[in-house]
Amino acid sequence: MDLNLHSEMRLKRSTPAANTKSRPKKGPATLSSKETEDERGQKRTISPEERKRQQRVLDVFRHAFSEVLSSPSFTDTLQSVKQALYDRDFARAFGNPEYLEVYAARWSPTRALCYASVLERIRDHLQSLSCPAPNNTVQNQEVHQDGDGEGEPLAHDLLTPRQLNIFSIGGGAAELVALGAFLSHQPSSSSSSSSPPLSGAITLLDSGPWEAVVTKLTEALTTPPPISKYASEAARLANAAMVPPSRFAASVLRQDVLALDRSSLPAVLGAAPLLVTLLFTLNELFTAGGLRRTTTLLLNLTAAVPVGSLLLVVDSPGSYSEAAVGKEAKRYPMHWLLDRVLLATRDEPVGGRRWAKLESHESLWFRLAGEQGGGLDYPIALENMRYQMHLYRAEDANQDEDEEEEEEEERDGDKNDD
Repeated sequence: MDLNLHSEMRLKRSTPAANTKSRPKKGPATLSSKETEDERGQKRTISPEERKRQQRVLDVFRHAFSEVLSSPSFTDTLQSVKQALYDRDFARAFGNPEYLEVYAARWSPTRALCYASVLERIRDHLQSLSCPAPNNTVQNQEVHQDGDGEGEPLAHDLLTPRQLNIFSIGGGAAELVALGAFLSHQPSSSSSSSSPPLSGAITLLDSGPWEAVVTKLTEALTTPPPISKYASEAARLANAAMVPPSRFAASVLRQDVLALDRSSLPAVLGAAPLLVTLLFTLNELFTAGGLRRTTTLLLNLTAAVPVGSLLLVVDSPGSYSEAAVGKEAKRYPMHWLLDRVLLATRDEPVGGRRWAKLESHESLWFRLAGEQGGGLDYPIALENMRYQMHLYRAEDANQDEDEEEEEEEERDGDKNDD
Protein backbone atom coordinates (compact mmCIF):
# COMPACT_ATOMS: atom_id res chain seq x y z
CA MET A 1 0.00 0.00 0.00
CA ASP A 2 1.22 3.51 -0.78
CA LEU A 3 2.68 4.99 2.43
CA ASN A 4 1.06 8.41 1.97
CA LEU A 5 -2.35 6.85 1.33
CA HIS A 6 -1.76 4.56 4.29
CA SER A 7 -1.14 7.56 6.57
CA GLU A 8 -4.36 9.25 5.44
CA MET A 9 -6.35 6.09 6.08
CA ARG A 10 -4.95 5.97 9.62
CA LEU A 11 -6.40 9.41 10.25
CA LYS A 12 -9.74 8.77 8.55
CA ARG A 13 -10.37 5.64 10.58
CA SER A 14 -10.23 7.70 13.75
CA THR A 15 -12.80 10.16 15.01
CA PRO A 16 -12.46 13.91 14.28
CA ALA A 17 -10.75 15.72 17.10
CA ALA A 18 -11.25 19.39 16.43
CA ASN A 19 -12.76 20.15 19.82
CA THR A 20 -14.02 16.73 20.87
CA LYS A 21 -12.57 14.47 23.51
CA SER A 22 -11.30 11.32 21.86
CA ARG A 23 -9.15 8.59 23.28
CA PRO A 24 -6.40 6.94 21.23
CA LYS A 25 -6.06 3.20 21.55
CA LYS A 26 -4.20 2.48 24.70
CA GLY A 27 -0.85 0.79 24.80
CA PRO A 28 0.82 0.21 28.15
CA ALA A 29 -0.26 2.38 31.04
CA THR A 30 0.77 6.03 30.70
CA LEU A 31 1.31 8.87 33.11
CA SER A 32 -1.07 11.75 32.43
CA SER A 33 -0.89 15.23 33.91
CA LYS A 34 -3.82 16.96 35.56
CA GLU A 35 -4.64 20.62 35.90
CA THR A 36 -3.36 20.51 39.48
CA GLU A 37 0.11 19.62 38.20
CA ASP A 38 0.03 22.65 35.92
CA GLU A 39 -0.91 24.81 38.89
CA ARG A 40 1.82 23.26 41.04
CA GLY A 41 4.35 24.16 38.35
CA GLN A 42 3.41 27.82 38.67
CA LYS A 43 3.71 27.82 42.46
CA ARG A 44 6.82 25.65 42.88
CA THR A 45 9.55 27.22 44.98
CA ILE A 46 12.99 27.33 43.36
CA SER A 47 15.90 26.49 45.65
CA PRO A 48 19.11 28.54 45.82
CA GLU A 49 20.97 25.57 44.33
CA GLU A 50 18.63 25.44 41.36
CA ARG A 51 19.02 29.19 40.88
CA LYS A 52 22.81 28.69 40.69
CA ARG A 53 22.33 25.99 38.07
CA GLN A 54 20.08 28.24 36.00
CA GLN A 55 22.57 31.08 36.24
CA ARG A 56 25.38 28.83 35.07
CA VAL A 57 23.43 27.96 31.92
CA LEU A 58 22.72 31.64 31.26
CA ASP A 59 26.43 32.35 31.68
CA VAL A 60 27.17 29.88 28.88
CA PHE A 61 24.99 31.91 26.50
CA ARG A 62 26.28 35.24 27.77
CA HIS A 63 29.91 34.26 27.24
CA ALA A 64 29.30 32.57 23.89
CA PHE A 65 27.40 35.55 22.48
CA SER A 66 29.02 38.44 24.34
CA GLU A 67 29.80 40.29 21.10
CA VAL A 68 26.31 39.66 19.71
CA LEU A 69 24.55 40.88 22.86
CA SER A 70 26.67 44.05 23.03
CA SER A 71 26.45 44.84 19.32
CA PRO A 72 24.78 48.19 18.41
CA SER A 73 22.83 46.34 15.71
CA PHE A 74 21.43 43.72 18.08
CA THR A 75 18.04 45.40 18.58
CA ASP A 76 17.49 45.99 14.87
CA THR A 77 18.49 42.44 13.96
CA LEU A 78 16.25 41.08 16.70
CA GLN A 79 13.29 42.99 15.25
CA SER A 80 14.05 41.55 11.82
CA VAL A 81 14.05 38.04 13.28
CA LYS A 82 10.76 38.70 15.09
CA GLN A 83 9.19 39.95 11.86
CA ALA A 84 10.33 36.85 9.97
CA LEU A 85 8.87 34.61 12.69
CA TYR A 86 5.62 36.60 12.68
CA ASP A 87 5.41 36.18 8.91
CA ARG A 88 6.15 32.46 9.38
CA ASP A 89 9.03 32.90 6.97
CA PHE A 90 11.26 30.34 8.63
CA ALA A 91 13.69 30.22 5.71
CA ARG A 92 14.44 33.89 6.36
CA ALA A 93 14.48 33.59 10.15
CA PHE A 94 16.72 30.53 10.32
CA GLY A 95 18.63 30.69 7.05
CA ASN A 96 20.94 33.56 8.04
CA PRO A 97 23.87 32.78 10.43
CA GLU A 98 23.64 36.31 11.91
CA TYR A 99 19.93 35.84 12.60
CA LEU A 100 20.61 32.47 14.22
CA GLU A 101 23.10 33.97 16.68
CA VAL A 102 20.62 36.67 17.69
CA TYR A 103 17.82 34.09 17.94
CA ALA A 104 20.01 31.83 20.10
CA ALA A 105 21.02 34.69 22.41
CA ARG A 106 17.40 35.86 22.86
CA TRP A 107 15.18 32.77 22.97
CA SER A 108 17.39 29.73 23.48
CA PRO A 109 18.47 30.32 27.13
CA THR A 110 15.00 29.69 28.60
CA ARG A 111 14.39 26.83 26.16
CA ALA A 112 17.70 25.22 27.16
CA LEU A 113 16.82 25.44 30.84
CA CYS A 114 13.38 24.00 30.17
CA TYR A 115 14.73 21.13 28.06
CA ALA A 116 17.36 20.30 30.70
CA SER A 117 14.58 20.07 33.31
CA VAL A 118 12.65 17.71 30.99
CA LEU A 119 15.72 15.47 30.66
CA GLU A 120 15.95 15.38 34.45
CA ARG A 121 12.25 14.53 34.60
CA ILE A 122 12.70 11.48 32.35
CA ARG A 123 16.08 10.52 33.79
CA ASP A 124 14.94 7.03 34.84
CA HIS A 125 13.83 6.30 31.29
CA LEU A 126 17.13 7.61 29.91
CA GLN A 127 19.13 5.15 32.00
CA SER A 128 18.00 2.34 29.71
CA LEU A 129 19.51 4.17 26.71
CA SER A 130 23.08 4.76 27.85
CA CYS A 131 25.54 2.50 26.05
CA PRO A 132 29.30 1.95 26.51
CA ALA A 133 31.23 5.07 25.51
CA PRO A 134 33.24 4.68 22.26
CA ASN A 135 36.67 4.78 23.94
CA ASN A 136 35.42 2.53 26.79
CA THR A 137 37.95 4.00 29.20
CA VAL A 138 37.80 6.38 32.10
CA GLN A 139 40.21 9.27 31.83
CA ASN A 140 42.10 10.80 34.77
CA GLN A 141 41.71 7.76 37.04
CA GLU A 142 42.20 8.45 40.70
CA VAL A 143 44.57 6.06 42.51
CA HIS A 144 44.33 4.82 46.05
CA GLN A 145 47.73 4.38 47.70
CA ASP A 146 47.98 1.56 50.18
CA GLY A 147 50.51 1.24 52.96
CA ASP A 148 53.35 -0.06 50.81
CA GLY A 149 52.92 2.70 48.23
CA GLU A 150 51.27 0.50 45.62
CA GLY A 151 48.36 2.13 43.85
CA GLU A 152 45.05 0.70 42.72
CA PRO A 153 42.22 2.46 40.86
CA LEU A 154 39.30 3.49 43.02
CA ALA A 155 36.16 1.38 42.62
CA HIS A 156 34.22 4.01 40.67
CA ASP A 157 37.07 4.25 38.14
CA LEU A 158 36.58 0.59 37.23
CA LEU A 159 33.02 1.23 36.03
CA THR A 160 32.49 1.25 32.28
CA PRO A 161 31.79 4.80 31.03
CA ARG A 162 28.34 5.20 29.51
CA GLN A 163 27.14 7.49 26.73
CA LEU A 164 23.71 8.97 26.01
CA ASN A 165 23.13 9.51 22.29
CA ILE A 166 20.58 12.09 21.12
CA PHE A 167 19.24 12.69 17.63
CA SER A 168 17.55 16.10 17.69
CA ILE A 169 15.21 16.80 14.77
CA GLY A 170 15.00 20.56 14.25
CA GLY A 171 17.53 20.97 17.03
CA GLY A 172 19.85 23.90 17.60
CA ALA A 173 21.32 25.96 20.43
CA ALA A 174 18.80 25.07 23.14
CA GLU A 175 19.05 21.31 22.67
CA LEU A 176 22.85 21.48 22.65
CA VAL A 177 23.13 23.41 25.92
CA ALA A 178 20.36 21.35 27.54
CA LEU A 179 22.46 18.21 27.08
CA GLY A 180 25.50 19.95 28.57
CA ALA A 181 23.47 21.11 31.58
CA PHE A 182 22.02 17.63 32.07
CA LEU A 183 25.44 15.98 31.93
CA SER A 184 26.83 18.46 34.47
CA HIS A 185 24.42 16.99 37.05
CA GLN A 186 25.40 13.37 36.34
CA PRO A 187 28.28 11.32 37.81
CA SER A 188 31.72 11.85 36.29
CA SER A 189 34.91 9.79 36.48
CA SER A 190 36.16 12.06 39.26
CA SER A 191 33.06 11.75 41.46
CA SER A 192 32.60 9.30 44.31
CA SER A 193 29.31 7.98 42.91
CA SER A 194 28.84 4.24 42.38
CA SER A 195 27.12 4.99 39.06
CA PRO A 196 29.19 4.77 35.87
CA PRO A 197 30.36 8.11 34.44
CA LEU A 198 28.01 9.45 31.77
CA SER A 199 28.96 11.28 28.59
CA GLY A 200 26.71 12.58 25.82
CA ALA A 201 26.70 12.94 22.05
CA ILE A 202 24.09 14.94 20.15
CA THR A 203 23.36 15.20 16.44
CA LEU A 204 21.41 18.32 15.46
CA LEU A 205 19.40 17.83 12.28
CA ASP A 206 18.11 21.05 10.76
CA SER A 207 18.12 22.90 7.46
CA GLY A 208 19.57 26.05 9.06
CA PRO A 209 23.30 26.93 9.21
CA TRP A 210 23.85 26.23 12.93
CA GLU A 211 27.55 25.40 12.63
CA ALA A 212 28.90 28.73 13.98
CA VAL A 213 26.41 28.78 16.87
CA VAL A 214 27.24 25.18 17.81
CA THR A 215 30.98 25.90 17.73
CA LYS A 216 30.64 28.90 20.06
CA LEU A 217 28.32 27.14 22.52
CA THR A 218 30.39 23.94 22.57
CA GLU A 219 33.46 25.98 23.46
CA ALA A 220 31.53 27.82 26.18
CA LEU A 221 30.28 24.50 27.60
CA THR A 222 33.60 22.66 27.59
CA THR A 223 36.05 25.38 28.71
CA PRO A 224 36.16 27.22 32.05
CA PRO A 225 34.31 30.56 31.96
CA PRO A 226 36.29 33.82 31.98
CA ILE A 227 37.45 34.81 35.43
CA SER A 228 38.80 38.05 36.86
CA LYS A 229 42.56 38.40 36.98
CA TYR A 230 42.08 39.44 40.62
CA ALA A 231 40.31 36.18 41.53
CA SER A 232 41.73 34.20 44.44
CA GLU A 233 43.67 31.00 43.96
CA ALA A 234 40.75 29.03 45.40
CA ALA A 235 38.36 30.63 42.91
CA ARG A 236 40.71 29.82 40.05
CA LEU A 237 40.93 26.18 41.12
CA ALA A 238 37.15 25.95 41.41
CA ASN A 239 36.60 27.54 37.99
CA ALA A 240 35.75 24.56 35.78
CA ALA A 241 33.90 23.92 32.55
CA MET A 242 30.25 22.90 32.77
CA VAL A 243 31.19 19.58 31.17
CA PRO A 244 34.66 18.25 30.21
CA PRO A 245 35.36 17.91 26.46
CA SER A 246 35.87 14.16 26.96
CA ARG A 247 32.21 13.81 28.00
CA PHE A 248 30.57 15.92 25.31
CA ALA A 249 30.31 15.70 21.53
CA ALA A 250 28.10 17.57 19.05
CA SER A 251 27.60 17.41 15.31
CA VAL A 252 25.37 19.24 12.84
CA LEU A 253 23.54 17.51 10.00
CA ARG A 254 22.26 20.22 7.69
CA GLN A 255 19.28 18.78 5.86
CA ASP A 256 15.52 19.11 5.47
CA VAL A 257 14.14 16.38 7.73
CA LEU A 258 11.05 15.95 5.54
CA ALA A 259 13.36 15.04 2.65
CA LEU A 260 14.83 12.07 4.55
CA ASP A 261 13.51 8.76 3.27
CA ARG A 262 13.29 5.46 5.11
CA SER A 263 16.47 4.07 3.57
CA SER A 264 18.63 6.99 4.73
CA LEU A 265 17.48 7.12 8.35
CA PRO A 266 19.30 4.02 9.72
CA ALA A 267 22.68 5.51 8.78
CA VAL A 268 22.05 8.68 10.82
CA LEU A 269 20.26 6.99 13.73
CA GLY A 270 22.79 4.19 14.26
CA ALA A 271 22.20 0.72 15.68
CA ALA A 272 22.08 1.45 19.42
CA PRO A 273 18.99 2.74 21.27
CA LEU A 274 18.97 6.53 21.49
CA LEU A 275 16.81 9.51 22.38
CA VAL A 276 15.09 11.17 19.42
CA THR A 277 13.72 14.64 20.13
CA LEU A 278 11.18 16.92 18.46
CA LEU A 279 11.34 20.01 20.66
CA PHE A 280 9.05 22.81 19.49
CA THR A 281 9.38 21.30 16.02
CA LEU A 282 6.54 18.85 15.38
CA ASN A 283 3.73 21.38 15.23
CA GLU A 284 5.70 23.43 12.68
CA LEU A 285 6.22 20.28 10.61
CA PHE A 286 2.48 19.58 10.62
CA THR A 287 1.75 23.21 9.77
CA ALA A 288 4.45 23.93 7.19
CA GLY A 289 5.11 20.45 5.82
CA GLY A 290 1.53 19.19 5.92
CA LEU A 291 -0.11 16.13 7.41
CA ARG A 292 0.95 13.70 4.69
CA ARG A 293 4.67 14.49 4.70
CA THR A 294 4.90 14.71 8.48
CA THR A 295 3.04 11.42 8.94
CA THR A 296 5.39 9.82 6.44
CA LEU A 297 8.35 11.09 8.46
CA LEU A 298 6.94 9.63 11.69
CA LEU A 299 6.29 6.25 10.05
CA ASN A 300 9.74 6.20 8.44
CA LEU A 301 11.23 7.02 11.83
CA THR A 302 9.23 4.16 13.36
CA ALA A 303 10.64 1.70 10.83
CA ALA A 304 14.25 2.87 11.24
CA VAL A 305 14.68 3.68 14.93
CA PRO A 306 16.52 1.03 17.02
CA VAL A 307 14.24 -0.96 19.35
CA GLY A 308 14.31 0.51 22.85
CA SER A 309 14.80 4.08 21.65
CA LEU A 310 12.78 6.93 23.12
CA LEU A 311 10.91 9.68 21.27
CA LEU A 312 10.48 12.93 23.21
CA VAL A 313 8.06 15.55 21.91
CA VAL A 314 7.80 19.00 23.53
CA ASP A 315 5.72 21.83 22.07
CA SER A 316 3.44 24.73 22.87
CA PRO A 317 0.33 23.72 24.84
CA GLY A 318 -3.33 23.87 23.92
CA SER A 319 -4.58 25.80 20.91
CA TYR A 320 -1.05 27.06 20.17
CA SER A 321 -0.30 23.59 18.79
CA GLU A 322 -3.10 22.81 16.37
CA ALA A 323 -2.78 21.88 12.70
CA ALA A 324 -5.33 22.51 9.95
CA VAL A 325 -6.11 19.33 8.00
CA GLY A 326 -8.06 18.70 4.80
CA LYS A 327 -10.00 20.94 2.44
CA GLU A 328 -12.23 22.13 5.27
CA ALA A 329 -9.12 23.02 7.29
CA LYS A 330 -10.39 21.34 10.44
CA ARG A 331 -8.03 22.02 13.31
CA TYR A 332 -6.60 19.06 15.20
CA PRO A 333 -4.47 19.19 18.37
CA MET A 334 -0.90 18.21 17.61
CA HIS A 335 -0.74 15.58 20.35
CA TRP A 336 -3.93 13.98 19.02
CA LEU A 337 -2.41 13.68 15.54
CA LEU A 338 0.79 12.32 17.07
CA ASP A 339 -1.05 9.63 19.03
CA ARG A 340 -3.15 8.66 16.00
CA VAL A 341 0.00 7.98 14.01
CA LEU A 342 2.24 6.40 16.66
CA LEU A 343 -0.22 4.38 18.72
CA ALA A 344 -1.81 2.93 15.60
CA THR A 345 1.43 0.98 15.23
CA ARG A 346 0.35 -1.22 18.14
CA ASP A 347 -2.19 -2.81 15.79
CA GLU A 348 -0.32 -2.17 12.54
CA PRO A 349 3.45 -2.25 13.20
CA VAL A 350 5.80 -0.51 10.80
CA GLY A 351 9.09 -2.18 10.02
CA GLY A 352 8.51 -4.63 12.87
CA ARG A 353 8.23 -1.82 15.41
CA ARG A 354 5.50 -0.21 17.45
CA TRP A 355 5.37 2.64 19.96
CA ALA A 356 4.36 2.57 23.60
CA LYS A 357 3.41 5.82 25.31
CA LEU A 358 5.24 6.29 28.60
CA GLU A 359 4.29 9.81 29.68
CA SER A 360 1.88 12.50 28.53
CA HIS A 361 1.45 15.97 29.97
CA GLU A 362 -0.78 18.45 28.17
CA SER A 363 0.32 21.45 30.21
CA LEU A 364 3.45 21.98 32.30
CA TRP A 365 5.30 25.06 33.49
CA PHE A 366 9.00 25.80 33.55
CA ARG A 367 9.82 28.67 35.88
CA LEU A 368 12.90 30.83 36.10
CA ALA A 369 14.35 31.78 39.47
CA GLY A 370 12.85 35.04 40.72
CA GLU A 371 9.89 36.79 39.16
CA GLN A 372 10.14 36.15 35.41
CA GLY A 373 13.88 35.57 35.80
CA GLY A 374 14.37 38.65 37.98
CA GLY A 375 16.65 36.69 40.30
CA LEU A 376 19.02 35.88 37.42
CA ASP A 377 21.69 37.91 35.63
CA TYR A 378 21.27 38.12 31.85
CA PRO A 379 21.36 41.12 29.49
CA ILE A 380 17.83 40.45 28.21
CA ALA A 381 14.63 39.92 30.20
CA LEU A 382 13.57 36.27 30.03
CA GLU A 383 10.16 34.67 30.48
CA ASN A 384 8.73 31.53 32.07
CA MET A 385 7.58 28.77 29.72
CA ARG A 386 4.43 26.67 29.44
CA TYR A 387 4.63 23.52 27.34
CA GLN A 388 3.25 20.05 26.65
CA MET A 389 5.41 16.91 26.77
CA HIS A 390 4.97 13.36 25.45
CA LEU A 391 7.36 10.41 25.69
CA TYR A 392 7.24 7.14 23.71
CA ARG A 393 9.37 3.99 23.54
CA ALA A 394 10.00 1.95 20.37
CA GLU A 395 9.24 -1.73 20.88
CA ASP A 396 9.83 -4.92 18.93
CA ALA A 397 6.40 -5.74 17.51
CA ASN A 398 7.30 -9.42 17.41
CA GLN A 399 7.88 -9.54 21.14
CA ASP A 400 5.08 -10.49 23.48
CA GLU A 401 3.80 -7.66 25.70
CA ASP A 402 4.16 -9.99 28.71
CA GLU A 403 7.85 -10.45 27.86
CA GLU A 404 8.25 -6.66 27.58
CA GLU A 405 6.66 -6.17 31.00
CA GLU A 406 9.07 -8.73 32.49
CA GLU A 407 12.03 -6.96 30.91
CA GLU A 408 10.76 -3.63 32.22
CA GLU A 409 10.48 -5.09 35.72
CA GLU A 410 14.04 -6.43 35.43
CA ARG A 411 15.27 -2.99 34.39
CA ASP A 412 13.50 -1.39 37.33
CA GLY A 413 15.04 -4.00 39.63
CA ASP A 414 18.51 -3.22 38.30
CA LYS A 415 17.92 0.51 38.91
CA ASN A 416 16.88 -0.17 42.51
CA ASP A 417 19.99 -2.33 43.04
CA ASP A 418 22.13 0.58 41.83
